Amino acid sequence: MNEENVLSKRLRSLALAFFMVIGGGAFLTACDQGPAEEAGENIDEAAEEAGDAMDDAADEAEDAVE
Repeated sequence: MNEENVLSKRLRSLALAFFMVIGGGAFLTACDQGPAEEAGENIDEAAEEAGDAMDDAADEAEDAVE
């Protein structure tokens, strides 16, 4: 076999593995959420809201200085 055929075979194998992983991940995300996932999402939401509040406070402080 020449190098191009080996490279092509490896690339096909990697592409197949990639799509299998993505497909498996998509299948698993369709599952119902458990209490730990819901708690994690609530924490993420609270952190995002806190970050937004800090950004707003920084913007207000910048406007007050100007």
